This record gives sequence, structure tokens and C-alpha cells, in this order.
Amino acid sequence: MNWKKASSVNKKLPLIIIAGPTGVGKTGLSIALAREFGGEIINADSMQIYRLMDIGTAKPSPEERKLAPHHLLDIVYPDEVYNAASYRQDAERVIGDISGREKCTFVVGGTGLYIKALTRGLFYLPVADETIRRTLRDEMEKNGPDRLYAELKEVDPKSAENIHGHDKVRILRAIEVFRLTGKPISVYQSEHEFSDSKYDTFKIGLELDRDKLYERIEIRAHEMLEAGLIDEVRELLAAGYANDLKPMQSLGYRHVIRYLEDEYTFDEMLRTMIRDTRRYAKRQLTWFRGDPEIRWYAPSDLSGISQQVRLFLQKS
Repeated sequence: MNWKKASSVNKKLPLIIIAGPTGVGKTGLSIALAREFGGEIINADSMQIYRLMDIGTAKPSPEERKLAPHHLLDIVYPDEVYNAASYRQDAERVIGDISGREKCTFVVGGTGLYIKALTRGLFYLPVADETIRRTLRDEMEKNGPDRLYAELKEVDPKSAENIHGHDKVRILRAIEVFRLTGKPISVYQSEHEFSDSKYDTFKIGLELDRDKLYERIEIRAHEMLEAGLIDEVRELLAAGYANDLKPMQSLGYRHVIRYLEDEYTFDEMLRTMIRDTRRYAKRQLTWFRGDPEIRWYAPSDLSGISQQVRLFLQKS
């Protein structure tokens, strides 16, 4: 199919999104589909963008990358600033390049915010007010998140439904926006939903039975440690990357740091790493299940997914 011609007719470039929780099997499926359809893969995992962080991010191996072209892996160092707006800009550039070469694009990852930024754009909120933010931080430190979360339920119940009661960052931001503007952040988000997308998307969600997913997460944690995650973290610290950097406080890395600093025994490190990864997978599923455009499949259903991708591409 001539992708350039198809996109000029519809004025929207076709994108195949493959999303789902960590450990579900996105990498293997995306490579199989990219090989079948002659496509290329754009990473949508907010940790796999970092150089030097390979094992703990479950980055595709060099052998896997040889099977299909991958983009937006290893693009910044752990101490560089990168966010959803940066991702959208970079991904749009790569999509344009792939489409210009008449290839189809697979956007693959578990960072829902990156995928949403790319497909729906970003909505803009008032600039942070340092006085309000400092007051809120003081309240959070004094009373914990429960009191501010209760306030959020009262002033913005829709946001409270989508924000976990222990997600301090999102609770603070939602309350800050309301105190600053008198308008719930969910209203800004709702208004943004009416904006149009420049892409024609087919969204694939991968899901497994919960016990099976949790088992795979546990196996992966063991495999990461056997593959040298502890040495990877040691090397990052020795290279001068501070242990309080955002990527260094991500899953796996923060647990190993606490082990290296004698806060955890090896068993405590492994147990909490598995526990926190399971909780993260649950939050990912909650995010993606909030998107009605996602069609859900088992990762083993390659033939069924392939058939639907083919129909989508023919239509696009």
C-alpha cells in the first residue's frame, strides 16, 4: 500500500498503538507485527528513552532491535529533562519520516501520558503558583495526602476518581489548579477532549489474567537481577547520576539503590520491587481502560490482532 497517497487522501496518518501494563508482552508482539507489515516501532515508554538504563527498563535487546527498526530509545541521559511535550515533538518528527518512506508506524509502550500527548495533544493549564504550591506541600507534609485528597473529592470528584489517593504529585497539581483558578482540572481536560487528532489510530490493548501477569512480573524481576541490574545501578551512581534523579527513583532502580545503601536486604529489595511493579501495572491498566478506543486482546492472539491490523491499514 502507498502510505503517502493514503495519508494525503484522508489527511490523517495511520498509527497502530500497542499499549498495556508492564510485562504483558508488548515488545514481542510489536516486533512480530512490524516484521509482518514492514513497519517500524516508536517507543512510548518513558523510561526506555534513557541511555545507560537498559536492564531495569526492560529495553528491547540489540538482537530484538535488529528484527525491526526502533525509534526513540536511548535519546537522553538520566539527568536531562524530558517530558510528554518533548516526546510528542520527537514522535511527530519520526512519524513523518516513517510515513515519508511509505512505512507503517507502530507506537508501543506503557506510558499512557506519552500516548495521549501524541494522539490527542496536550492541554495547557495556568502556570504554577509557587506560593500556593508551597502551602500545599506544607499541608501535605503535615497531614499526609488524605486531607487534600478529601478536598479534591469535594471540589473535583471526577479527577478524584482517576487519581489514586497516594498519588501526591497529581493531587497537589489538581488542588493547585482549583485554588488558582476556581475551575477543576477535570474541566480543562474535558474541554481538551473535543480537540481533533492528526492521526487515524488503531489502539491495541494487551491484557492477561491478573495472576498470570503477576507471575510474569515476578519472573522478570528475578531475570533483571540475574542480568546485572545491581551492577547497572552501581555504574550509574559511579558515573555521577544522583540517586534522587527522577529516573533513578523509578521501578527497580530505587529498590536497588536502597539495597546498596543498606536500607533493604536483598530479599526486601526483591519483594518490594515485585510488589511495586504489580501496583504500577494495575495503575497502567486503570489508565488504559479509561480509553474507549482501545480494543483488548491477549498477547498470544497474534493471528487475530494481525487480521485487525490488516483491515485497519486497508481502510486507512
